[in-house]
Amino acid sequence: MEPSGYADRPDYRVDVRRKRNLVRVTHEGVLLAETTAALVVDEQDHGLVVYVPRADVRTEHLAPSERTSRCPFKGRARYWRPRDGDDPIAWEYPEPYPEVAILRDHIAFYQDVAVVRIGSATPVTSAPRDSAGGGRHG
Repeated sequence: MEPSGYADRPDYRVDVRRKRNLVRVTHEGVLLAETTAALVVDEQDHGLVVYVPRADVRTEHLAPSERTSRCPFKGRARYWRPRDGDDPIAWEYPEPYPEVAILRDHIAFYQDVAVVRIGSATPVTSAPRDSAGGGRHG
């Protein structure tokens, strides 16, 4: 495995948070993924990206792409395309660098190709504000 970019840039940030919000991914009306265990990745100088556990992706609607690439901070990416299309719609890091090992077995979708919707977590744990403007904080 090639060395990660963290050796030269130990201050580089790739923050990963597990979320229990309902995430649904569709493409042309077809449900590609649905989960309440997504990862939200906030990588320095990049937009937010949602990664769905592979077990929650309907891979029967996808086919492997021949395309690969390498991110110096996450590892070598492998791509997925719709079964009836040629262009990539998603990617994954089968062997991510140790600093982002949590990305293993997760697939991210291009948000300009697929529709990625993030809903509420169930149950919602924040309490509504009462009419006096108080409310609970916790």
